[in-house]
Amino acid sequence: MKAVVYEAFSAPLQIQHVPDPTPEAHGVVVKVMATGVCRSDWHGWMGHDPDIRLPHVPGHELAGIVEAVGKDVTQWRVGDRVTVPFVGGCGSCPECYSGNHQVCDSQFQPGFTHWGSFAQYVGIHHADINLVALPETLDFATAASLGCRFVTSFRAVVDQGKASAGQWVAVHGCGGVGLSAIMIANAVGANVVAVDISAEKLQLARELGAVATVNATEVADVAEAVIEVTRGGAHVSLDALGHPTTCFNSISNLRKRGKHVQVGLMLADHSTPVIPMSKVIASELEILGSHGMQAYRYGAMLDMIRTGKLSPEKLVGQQIDLEQSIKALTSMDEFQGVGVTVVTEF
Repeated sequence: MKAVVYEAFSAPLQIQHVPDPTPEAHGVVVKVMATGVCRSDWHGWMGHDPDIRLPHVPGHELAGIVEAVGKDVTQWRVGDRVTVPFVGGCGSCPECYSGNHQVCDSQFQPGFTHWGSFAQYVGIHHADINLVALPETLDFATAASLGCRFVTSFRAVVDQGKASAGQWVAVHGCGGVGLSAIMIANAVGANVVAVDISAEKLQLARELGAVATVNATEVADVAEAVIEVTRGGAHVSLDALGHPTTCFNSISNLRKRGKHVQVGLMLADHSTPVIPMSKVIASELEILGSHGMQAYRYGAMLDMIRTGKLSPEKLVGQQIDLEQSIKALTSMDEFQGVGVTVVTEF
């Protein structure tokens, strides 16, 4: 099969012909019909993820068609249209038994723990508990865009933040994660304040439901600006970028007993950010993480897509081919473009 491969961290990526994957007894092989280009892939290429073993094929936001099935798989057949969470569970550890596959003790992640979906085929482990059936009405490009950013945002807003109608939700960073969170928070009835440094991204944030925006380059204090807009601070605030500044601002703009949800990855030099702990204590704030979403929770999200409450297709930006994915991945730290870039030609 054709695949994008890197043989050293931060080194040039190349399209190579490599052996096709074969399914494990509990797994399947998926023919990749679409895969998103995510900043997490850039982090992996930079060497920020200890799970990666070289040479490596990136890619973790995928949708496709089951091509081959392992002998122990009972729920899936060749030809099924599927997607998969970017974090998969083993199904047999205490966390999986409690329903928390997203923090499985033996989790796997395509594009990190094994070769990913910047390729014509990808292997998926423990298929019976990790694959998600796609409705026929959902195209592959949109389905791939759900895989990391949208589902992580859904869990962050709905399950972790527990945002509800009438609450104020602040979203710091209007990339794929942030725009997804804005759409989802708006769908559950929250009032959303979007924060970014790009006027173009803030305009899209308004189109997706933000009732107010803050351009961080135009205010002296981002947190104070959000507090003013919300008349006291956000009930729920997300760092959707993953940077010490956005993390600090997200915590600082909360009202008393508010919730900060860290969605953007904090890796390498950013892994130990300074936070305003005195405010956390005095205001009894909650600090939460959001790391993917379990396959069984996709049903609620897919129902909201089916009924028109969520429109993730609006977040799909460029559709590119496998060759173009190399430049798209290596330039992810430049924060160019609006929406989610998806590879749809292999």
